[in-house]
Amino acid sequence: MPPSQVFLYDTTLRDGTQAEDFNLSLTDKIRVALKLDDLGIHYIEGGWPGSNPKDEEFFSEIRNYALKRAKIAAFGSTHHPSKRAEHDPNLHALVEAKTPVVTIFGKSWTVHVKEALRTTLEKNLEIIRDSLAFLRPQVSTLFYDAEHFFDGFREDSEYALATLEKAVEGGAECLVLCDTNGGNLPSFIQEAIKAVQERFPNVPLGIHAHNDSDLAVANSLAAVEMGASQVQGTFNGVGERCGNANLCSIIPALCVKMNIPCLDPEDLRKLRQVSRFILEIANVPPNRYQPYVGRSAFAHKGGVHISAVERHPSTYEHIDPALVGNKRRFLISDLSGRAGVQRKAMEFGIPISSKDPVALEVLNQIKELEHQGYQFEAAEASFELLINRAMGRFKKYFELIGYRVVDQKFSEDGDPVSEATIRVRVGGQEEHTAALGRGPVNALDNALRKALEKFYPELKGMVLTDYRVRVLPGKEGTASKVRVLIESHDGKERWGTVGVSHDILEASWQALVDSINYKMYMAEKNQEKKGCGEK
Repeated sequence: MPPSQVFLYDTTLRDGTQAEDFNLSLTDKIRVALKLDDLGIHYIEGGWPGSNPKDEEFFSEIRNYALKRAKIAAFGSTHHPSKRAEHDPNLHALVEAKTPVVTIFGKSWTVHVKEALRTTLEKNLEIIRDSLAFLRPQVSTLFYDAEHFFDGFREDSEYALATLEKAVEGGAECLVLCDTNGGNLPSFIQEAIKAVQERFPNVPLGIHAHNDSDLAVANSLAAVEMGASQVQGTFNGVGERCGNANLCSIIPALCVKMNIPCLDPEDLRKLRQVSRFILEIANVPPNRYQPYVGRSAFAHKGGVHISAVERHPSTYEHIDPALVGNKRRFLISDLSGRAGVQRKAMEFGIPISSKDPVALEVLNQIKELEHQGYQFEAAEASFELLINRAMGRFKKYFELIGYRVVDQKFSEDGDPVSEATIRVRVGGQEEHTAALGRGPVNALDNALRKALEKFYPELKGMVLTDYRVRVLPGKEGTASKVRVLIESHDGKERWGTVGVSHDILEASWQALVDSINYKMYMAEKNQEKKGCGEK
């Protein structure tokens, strides 16, 4: 039976940092730990104090912060086969970390004992017991991670269980069973856990699953169904190879679907924000398709789906997105219908009826533009400007007189030099300027900003954060159309714009112009709101 409470053990700061292209500085690790504490995570594994200076500094630095709810755990291994426990520097480093929790791992699989540890099966049993027995009187809470337990259980179940026996003898308070290779199915996970429970009926169990078969979340929940009371994982599933069990999926599954309150409801609503925070800190792009917390997790594109969700959200949503801090989104495409246009306009605060001729005009424009290669799912700012144009509410903030971009290469090994010259008119005043850039698009962007910031100083706080080019399908080869998607932000909001053309500069220009027009449009809207508030 599932337990009445499950304790969440986060290992993003240790196991998660073993992921390719996922790196955290000491400052980053402190910020993430504080955010996890605020969320209500029970245990935060800070690193391996015997392995590198950064982790040692983390355990020293984190003591300067008064955590509200979480307990910091230090991670390490059983002692080296050639040393006694009391003389092992790794075990001493765990004690010196002065954390309230220590977690050590040992070998469960005969293959690893013989090939990785290079010792005898009997010696490995002594190592496990002696390592835990050495730590037990010196630490407050002691967990044991049974590395490769499920593979070891399949190979030699009696030996795998014997390693757990020694861990219990040494003083482990919780036996955490690890699917380290991430290759087992939920049915086998439950079969092995049943055998462990029969041998150790009164010992709390935990689960630590890797995602090499895309089953880490399923295996973790299967373990909880069997009674495991501790779940280890990482935020966004980061980790070595294919990653670890994703706490962003496990937490709502426990709280909402299994009715096991591992987080308070108000904390659960912070889940998406914490997920994005950690990715931003690590400078990793978010996965828009990630369950629960992804931008597309509750996004609806088809007209039939949108209509059904409007009547009853559960028709195409398995939970209320607000429970995890996400929100429902209606995407605009040629599949959406007039009702979809109307709903999206309402999101932007633009009152429009689905029967309004403007809605039909916008829909017809969308169909034509998407036929040309435009897409508005990631370019909602361009869509909002399109609606305003159709309604006659669009304000033209500047007029292009002309631009020229020159890309010159002066030597075989040197980088090209890009320069853009631009002429624009704002009101009755003309501005003529030039700028260099890293590539022609950057030069054009710099020149346009330089020309306009004199008239619109608000643009100084706007930066372009993402620039993507997609060659559209066709038979034209190098003459194919390209679609340019730009993401911009001003420190408060983010918005996407789009451009399409056979000319990459023209497509980029369209997206750049929409981005600047949207920034000015939003600045005016915000000013109007402030004015209304003052009245």
